Amino acid sequence: MKIAILGYGTVGSAVAKVLIENKDIISARCGQVIEPVIALARSKKENSLIPVISDVNEILNRDDIDVFVELMGGIDTPFNIVSEILKRKKAVVSANKAMLAYHRYELESLAKDTFFGYEASVAGGIPIIRILKEGLSANNIIGIKAILNGTSNFILSSMKQKNTSFNEALKQAQDLGYAEANPSFDVNGDDAAHKLLILSSIAYGLKAKPEDILIEGISKISADDMYFADEFDLNIKLLGIAKAKKDKVELRVHPTMLPKDTMLAKVDGVMNAISISGDMLGESLYYGAGAGGNATASAVISDLMDYAKNSNSAKIPMLGFSSKTKFTLVKKDEIYSKYYLRLVVEDKLGVLSKITKLMCDNGISVDIFLQKPKGGESTLFFTTHESYEKSINLLLQNLKEENFIKAEPFMMRMEN
Repeated sequence: MKIAILGYGTVGSAVAKVLIENKDIISARCGQVIEPVIALARSKKENSLIPVISDVNEILNRDDIDVFVELMGGIDTPFNIVSEILKRKKAVVSANKAMLAYHRYELESLAKDTFFGYEASVAGGIPIIRILKEGLSANNIIGIKAILNGTSNFILSSMKQKNTSFNEALKQAQDLGYAEANPSFDVNGDDAAHKLLILSSIAYGLKAKPEDILIEGISKISADDMYFADEFDLNIKLLGIAKAKKDKVELRVHPTMLPKDTMLAKVDGVMNAISISGDMLGESLYYGAGAGGNATASAVISDLMDYAKNSNSAKIPMLGFSSKTKFTLVKKDEIYSKYYLRLVVEDKLGVLSKITKLMCDNGISVDIFLQKPKGGESTLFFTTHESYEKSINLLLQNLKEENFIKAEPFMMRMEN
């Protein structure tokens, strides 16, 4: 089986290396040799293991290619190229989460019975796509909570363990190669959101795009938030969350406080973890390397081997399975959660009573309160009982209008 690799960067070169070095064990397990024969890159690569060219049409027009592995990154250009490949009834394997976040349903329509593997698009080496589509296919998926971005998880772990600021932890991540020079895609939550949307398509058939869901990043988290979390046995993680209730599904990505004794709270460093709750199995956790050349290459090659074994994968719908329930997305302001608030206020009589009155006026009740005085100001920490997103946003707007507020109010959501 001959393959072309479209995008010969870190992952593409790792795919070629593993296919060549592990040729014997791969062929023994899938029944045929998987041979990388050509790769696409913008410029010539020194010491490449296979021929590398820059003309995509030259590759697309080859009749001997059985599978095209798309590792280009981006959205529209790879979508157009993959669409053309599928129109020619050629199999595709992709790791492109951004393309799938925006175009997964168009690609499913084009693929029909043509094989389209995308295991590597979510959580690197963790086979979570196959787990959802096959291992948990008898379950109604009640919820998903997942650490889907290793860069953000490393930064938050470093802030907690070393008592560093966000900027200090980010620089460390960049120095170690865990974060890009421009880290916004990771730390703003976009990367995790793309992955969550792919999982939600499989679990619920939702056709949402990134702009349809709540996405918040970690850059505003401070040492004070880490202090509060530690005081009350909580950890802070950037989570992708899906919650199904009847025919409604919440989808959101944001920093989250959760108890230290929960499984996800214990996942540190650059690792990924996905907790899935099904009506038959209950909660199960899947943990492993979520990024990097070898981890992602492992997932790419698992799809190639699946196709090589002539499995029934091409006959299974690319995105999930049919369901009697037609799920719809919960609007952002109808999200229902517990909340954490950090307020820096003027330290004087009557401020606390004004804040609690504003909370009451917006239908929000206090669960925990902690005060940390410093000079003529105090940092006030609150957690609330469950309320709606629209209520907490109204409260934040009301607080911003008060003269006793001395810094931008900060809010974070909480999970059990």
